Amino acid sequence: MTDNTAHHRVIVIGGGNGGISIAARLRNAGVDDIAIVEPREEHLYKPLFSHVAGGTAPASITVRPQRDVMPKGVRWIQDAVASVQPESDAVLLEGGDRLTYDQLVVCPGIQLDWDRVPGLVDALRTPSAASHYEFELAKKASSLLRDVKEGTVVFTQPDGPASCAGAAQKPMYQACDYWRATGVLDAIRVVMVVPTRTPFLAPFDRELERKIAEYEIELRTQSVLLRVDADAQEVVLGGPDGPEHLHYDVLNVEPPQSAPDWLKASSLAVPGVSGGFVEVDPRTLRHPRFPNVWALGDAAATTNSKCGGALRKQTWVAAKNIKKVLRGKEPTARYDGYAVCPFTVSRSTVVWAEFDDQGRQKPTIPFFTRMYRESRLSWLFDRHVLPWVYWNLILTGRV
Repeated sequence: MTDNTAHHRVIVIGGGNGGISIAARLRNAGVDDIAIVEPREEHLYKPLFSHVAGGTAPASITVRPQRDVMPKGVRWIQDAVASVQPESDAVLLEGGDRLTYDQLVVCPGIQLDWDRVPGLVDALRTPSAASHYEFELAKKASSLLRDVKEGTVVFTQPDGPASCAGAAQKPMYQACDYWRATGVLDAIRVVMVVPTRTPFLAPFDRELERKIAEYEIELRTQSVLLRVDADAQEVVLGGPDGPEHLHYDVLNVEPPQSAPDWLKASSLAVPGVSGGFVEVDPRTLRHPRFPNVWALGDAAATTNSKCGGALRKQTWVAAKNIKKVLRGKEPTARYDGYAVCPFTVSRSTVVWAEFDDQGRQKPTIPFFTRMYRESRLSWLFDRHVLPWVYWNLILTGRV
């Protein structure tokens, strides 16, 4: 073993929601010698980014120092992954170090591919375009949406896998509610672009369609953003009737997404499938070809919708299974495909969408199926209770 090589019983790639949570769960279960590879110095609570863009939360409450959320007894390796070599149980870091492991957990999150839409990067440098998928751009979106008084505002959702894809709609509903309250909604043309046939999923479409009609939003279904002309402030949309050229005064984009490039280049990815996501058993979260590798969250090729609510259950399952494997037993815990998307359909109400990987309604409280209806209580839970739960319970592996 060379001087720049270190071995750990468990290595976790990624210090976001999934990485911190599963490391904390493993430590709580008595597993030692855990290392987390994470280059960032700040930890972000991304579910609030749509509230930031919609003007219902300050950006400052979404960020904390990464060192403050690291579980006690876990080594933080502040470096980025260059490559993974599962054939030799090794991870190579950009700084030149080599790590080896008994068990590897891959949860680096998802990559935002801004350059996949021609002209989008240039547009984001102008005062008229933003996104709530990055911290600084979410702050920019907040001021843009607040200050518009007339014109055309376009919101877009990409085709393909994305982290909480439905979040593309959340700032739009909050902005519409604000514009109505300030008396300018009638002067604003709002266009929402989605790649699906309906706004979201069948169990929840009726509620969303009611809000879309209420705000007089123009919904472009089965459509995607093809390119942006920043100078002309024009987008080209691709839909069932061919390309549509549309001028915008404000553009808010959810970018195309994929697995990090180093994952795409690794043998962990699903063979022959684009996107580069890690191949796993969608129930045990174990890699079928490398049994000491596990993946969860946005980087895993699971069948569920990618979201933080799915991660909470996935970290519980993966931690249980890894603990068993470390004891020489077979994994038995199974993930049920649960996901959740709280749609902020106004500045004070939420449609709480809970569903499984077949698109069927799956309420946490089985007898309370009406949670999918627009609710003030759900908004309070999403905006105020969940952030507290995240920082104090989820990241500490307690729920």
